[in-house]
Amino acid sequence: MISRFLDRFPLSLFVLLALTLGLAPYLPEPHVWEKLKMLAAGALVRPVDIFDLLLHGLAWVLLALKLLRLRRRAG
Repeated sequence: MISRFLDRFPLSLFVLLALTLGLAPYLPEPHVWEKLKMLAAGALVRPVDIFDLLLHGLAWVLLALKLLRLRRRAG
């Protein structure tokens, strides 16, 4: 099911998602990076912070899955 979803869209869309939603807001640091640091420090406990990590991280996960899918199809 996920492979059909990934095949339906071009790589450029996933790159665009990762660079916009995945990094927004950009200042003072990307949101996903802030949440990953909180996770590593054990400070990611509020539901809104967990939701933020999932929302901003999803774009990166989709990009990684698309790249893996393309690599497997090429090889």
